[in-house]
Amino acid sequence: MINQTEQTDVVVIGAGPSGALVSALLRQRGWHVVVLEGQHFPRFSIGESLLPQCMAYLSEAGMDEVVDKHAEELGFQFKNGAAFHYQGTDTAIDFTDKFSAGRGTTYQVKRAAFDKLLADTAQAQGVEIRYGHRVEALQEHDEHIELSVASAQQRYRLQARFVLDASGFGRVLPRLLDQERRSSLPTRTAYFCHINDHISAANFDRNKILISVHPQHRDIWYWLIPFADGSASLGVVGEPEYFDEALSEQQNLWRLVGQEPNLAALLDSAQAITDTQRLGGYSADVSRLYGKRYALLGNAGEFLDPVFSSGVTIALKSASLAAPVVDGFLRGEKVDFDKDFAQPLKQGVECFKTFVLAWYDGRFQDVIFYPQQRSDVRRMISAILAGYAWDETNPYVAQSERRLDVLATLCNMEAQ
Repeated sequence: MINQTEQTDVVVIGAGPSGALVSALLRQRGWHVVVLEGQHFPRFSIGESLLPQCMAYLSEAGMDEVVDKHAEELGFQFKNGAAFHYQGTDTAIDFTDKFSAGRGTTYQVKRAAFDKLLADTAQAQGVEIRYGHRVEALQEHDEHIELSVASAQQRYRLQARFVLDASGFGRVLPRLLDQERRSSLPTRTAYFCHINDHISAANFDRNKILISVHPQHRDIWYWLIPFADGSASLGVVGEPEYFDEALSEQQNLWRLVGQEPNLAALLDSAQAITDTQRLGGYSADVSRLYGKRYALLGNAGEFLDPVFSSGVTIALKSASLAAPVVDGFLRGEKVDFDKDFAQPLKQGVECFKTFVLAWYDGRFQDVIFYPQQRSDVRRMISAILAGYAWDETNPYVAQSERRLDVLATLCNMEAQ
């Protein structure tokens, strides 16, 4: 039974990073914002290795200073780059040595604490967050969108002049509006858990995510994300054919870890501290990113792949782009969501997608593990892996596919 009908300026679905940021930015502009979050924080989430570009977007709402201030007490691990391993070869990218201007360091975070910190900061700035409230249906009208909302205590209608979907993998509006479509990327599966890593190797750098490649199957890769308290996030990604449905999630994870000698040696004393989880078919896309009175942020719109940790960066970029356009719309100004939101967002997403596809077909792996890299090109690549995928002064952003393809060909030819 519906108990009441409420009104607000903006509803944000989801209190994760993009929801917290966009709601804070709109509250700063004077709008009443209600965030509907189906879960209760803190809650577990993957996507734990941030990129430096994230911090620039968080700074728009003063959230970067909050993250820096609380990093030590919350156990956030300082991060300055990414390390890679394949068949006995190690290499690393230093995010502080990059082409694009901007911050070169960030953190590896347990998302339960990180997301709660951002949401609490948005609340402190005047955003209303309702935890345990789920959107069940919606109706579009000329002057508002009406949402049917349910919590453990009540059911009600909430009318908003604009709705932003920041629900991540929940993808609330794409489901309700029948706008989901298959990703152009192949279906892949991830198995992951948290561990006490007990790594004693002197050459292991906890300030970097470690990305390892399977010694026989280059399209299988592993992440190892160290945290400041001696724990780590461990995961393996591959197409479904590489996993055995007869085995448990835990068995599938550790069977594949055992096939990569360097990772197996690093983790020979590791102990799992969470259950192993499975996430399949995570890549997603939609038919459109916005409508007359709504827009999709972050993973609710498109999710690529976890390999370069681009998810949170794309989510925060979408929030940064959406806030001023929604503000103008609510003020009655003529706005162009395609020109000022969808197109610039897709620009960076397409750059990331180029590198994701090239990782799986081996071209970008040829580049990463090439031993005689030019310093100027390496700095351009470093900038993109640090999240600066919207900097069109970088030739590898402006002409991602052509430049990367030529580079990979040259590396391959010279290596032979």
